[in-house]
Amino acid sequence: MAGLCIGLAPTALATPSVLATTGMIGDMVDTIGGSCVNTRVLMGPGIDPHLYRAAASDVRAFQEAALVTYNGFGLEGQLDSVLTRFGERRPTLAVAEAARREGPRGVIRSAGSDAVDPHIWMDARLWAQGIAPTTEALAAVAPKCASGMRERASTLREQLHALDDWIMARINSIPSSQRILLTAHDAFRYFGRAYGIEVRGIQGISTSSEASVADIQSIAGLIAERDIPALFVETTINPRPVDAVVAAARERGADVSIGGSIYGDALGESGALGDRHVGMLIHNTAEITRALGGSVKPLPASLTQWQAELDMMLEADR
Repeated sequence: MAGLCIGLAPTALATPSVLATTGMIGDMVDTIGGSCVNTRVLMGPGIDPHLYRAAASDVRAFQEAALVTYNGFGLEGQLDSVLTRFGERRPTLAVAEAARREGPRGVIRSAGSDAVDPHIWMDARLWAQGIAPTTEALAAVAPKCASGMRERASTLREQLHALDDWIMARINSIPSSQRILLTAHDAFRYFGRAYGIEVRGIQGISTSSEASVADIQSIAGLIAERDIPALFVETTINPRPVDAVVAAARERGADVSIGGSIYGDALGESGALGDRHVGMLIHNTAEITRALGGSVKPLPASLTQWQAELDMMLEADR
């Protein structure tokens, strides 16, 4: 919000407080930092970061933070000015922007502009490129824990690389003619590039824009033309545009349904498979794979802690 006033001096805390804007950033911070940092997330489950406005209640969180971590590339929308001002006074890390500098996987730019698609967490291996800069930023505020942080970072990197391979295999199990992901907004281009699935969004990269009648009719025509069996609702997006596309496609004689709810810009509620970043991508992949005619296989050994939750999800949806 305009005029949000943030003091210069952080509140002295025994354990450094690290503020993360989104659940995906917070999950990385919490996984690497462990008990050595107190992780606080501004935007919880179901909160759309594109539309988030800083509130007066956020002032204390900023004041107490020894480090502020955020996505960057404009994801946080109206919070960007607050983050810019805060970065002039206190350590900050834009995780997605730092991940780009780590390489080798690069970012996706919007056609005809320099704007970068901010949704890099949809590519597990690209997201893993943010681990090293996040670890170093955390070690700077809790130096006595640096060794343990680097060990946890190594484990997380291994998990994300194994997840990357698992997702690729699951998407490849979908018949090639049905390998197209239709969603409410264009948050899945990194997923599409990494795993070889065509992606179309009814809206653009940001949810601040509204889907037009032409957008809805265009996607409906695509469904009818290519006999696409399903499209997907995102947990942070109003489902009306998706419902409108389904209705328009059925008017054209298409046999299409909503394939399930997937996570786009926020993690799931506590206790859900998607309440952590790895689980979010497992959930999304399972929903997409099943709805488009592929097969969901067991997770690799490094991801077995999520297997029971995946089994419960699959069983509940039968």
